[in-house]
Amino acid sequence: MTGLPPGGSFAWTLALLLLVPPLVAALAMSWRGPVGTRFVAVQLAGSVGIVAMAAMTFAFDQPSSVDLAVTFGVLSVTASLLYAVFAERWV
Repeated sequence: MTGLPPGGSFAWTLALLLLVPPLVAALAMSWRGPVGTRFVAVQLAGSVGIVAMAAMTFAFDQPSSVDLAVTFGVLSVTASLLYAVFAERWV
């Protein structure tokens, strides 16, 4: 078959595409709603983003890019804490 990614990574590409709707839904929920819902949506978006980056690692056969997913995971915890401080003070 032509047009498929090499190395049998079609399943990983499909998994990556299936992660797009939850990511969009989480981003939409973080834009509106009560503060608690926004915070949970930001956490969900970070988690889905990490899984999407890990799926991209396998889909594109680039093992070194898993470092980006790990870095994003560490930074998402810090970002969610900063978001909580912002929401407490100014919202």
